[in-house]
Amino acid sequence: MTSHDELLRRTHDALSACGVTVSPGDGWTARSPVDGGSLISGAAADSDAVSSAIDAAQDAFLVWRTVPAPARGALVKRLGRLLEEHREHLADLITVEVGKIRSEALGEVQEMIDICDFAVGLSRQLDGRTMPSERPGHRLMETWHPVGVVAVISAFNFPAAVWSWNTALALVCGDSVIWKPSELTPLTSLACTALLDRAIAESGAPPHVHITVLADRDSCAALLDDVRVAVVSATGSERMGALVAPRVAARFGRSILELGGNNAAVVAPSADLDLAVRGIVFAAAGTAGQRCTTMRRVIAHSSVADEVAERVAAAFAGLIVGDPFETDTLVGPLINQAAYDRMQTSLRRAQSAGGVVGTGGDLVDVAGSESFYVRPALVRMPTQADVVREETFAPLLYVMTYDDFDEAVTMHNEVPQGLSSSIFTLHQREAELFMSAAGSDCGIVNVNIGTSGAEIGGAFGGEKTTGGGRESGSDAWRGYMRRATNTINYSTSLPLAQGVNFG
Repeated sequence: MTSHDELLRRTHDALSACGVTVSPGDGWTARSPVDGGSLISGAAADSDAVSSAIDAAQDAFLVWRTVPAPARGALVKRLGRLLEEHREHLADLITVEVGKIRSEALGEVQEMIDICDFAVGLSRQLDGRTMPSERPGHRLMETWHPVGVVAVISAFNFPAAVWSWNTALALVCGDSVIWKPSELTPLTSLACTALLDRAIAESGAPPHVHITVLADRDSCAALLDDVRVAVVSATGSERMGALVAPRVAARFGRSILELGGNNAAVVAPSADLDLAVRGIVFAAAGTAGQRCTTMRRVIAHSSVADEVAERVAAAFAGLIVGDPFETDTLVGPLINQAAYDRMQTSLRRAQSAGGVVGTGGDLVDVAGSESFYVRPALVRMPTQADVVREETFAPLLYVMTYDDFDEAVTMHNEVPQGLSSSIFTLHQREAELFMSAAGSDCGIVNVNIGTSGAEIGGAFGGEKTTGGGRESGSDAWRGYMRRATNTINYSTSLPLAQGVNFG
């Protein structure tokens, strides 16, 4: 087991390498789920500091929006190279603060590097379109412009990647950014901020084009209520989104919401079960079940359900749960006791609804730790009970059966959330139906892979109570810009549209 002294050493070394100086104070305390111990305390921002940050970010925006987009891309390019240089340091902080195993922590940093590369290319492709005008001697076109200050509210489970998705795009789009990171991961956010501050200074960008505020939710109220914050991108629970969205909408602001996921895989009779089991196990147990794209339901055909459940349960029982710094570990700790308590409550509710626990749910004793290491749980459910329709942010997988494909799709879609989905099948018709308008109602629909592990090239996000937001690739950049429709008259007359005659 990694000692607390070693966790502190890794933390201080990583912060020092990234150029972080922690302002002393007692506003927040970083702790590690690896051993349950406290790491570093620091000063928090109050409501006045948040208001001042909005003032500074607005001033920076007024300058930054006039900088050519390729020049804005140069800032993000420099950030990407600094992330490459400090990949190991950032991965250390992510493992210390979140408990991710080493490969997943490194993967998160790689995702940041990838989105920077994507955004740099995007900085030369923020294109509009030209449409035919019905009036002779006229041209109709659309252009895209920076929208203003963007607030990024991120969650603990991806303490760096989600910030980078939003920030890299917002910066090349000409916006300024205020980041309110999770209160559970202050150190990772300080390291990312220090690297971006360095890139800002080296590229000559306005110094306040990006600001991080370490504050509680009450102190950050202005991020939701101030009209100068044009976009609020918030990642978190459905409950959080239900509070954020109406407040932002009340002032006609924009929201990009990435909320709950209750993701399922349909396993058809034709499925390659070796492939399906591997996909299910990683999607359900990776990051200790603490991904928004974690697989939480399996809907398996009755002819294969028993075999799928038995094989997944056996795999769960064999996973190495423990110290995330150990190379053989596949499942690290839950973030805190509250996460463990919620998992146990869900297990009890599932059993009360007729569920049978096939494996897991028990604490794993990790020597020298006061944290919550839990074995991934599999529960066979006779029906999709209320507890199944809710997201439990832990490695808890429900297995249900179906007999008819339409029944499977109905079961899949009857939960409130709509983030990620998958089907394991070798029949093209089933795959195509699942991806069609009559199939999965999620924002992410996969075939023969699990529900997690999205690439940055595609837009990331979901429907229904997941919030409808889109981040990362494809045309998600449009969420950080405003559209203008332009009509240019290069003729000597002034014809009106629709044939209107005004004198």
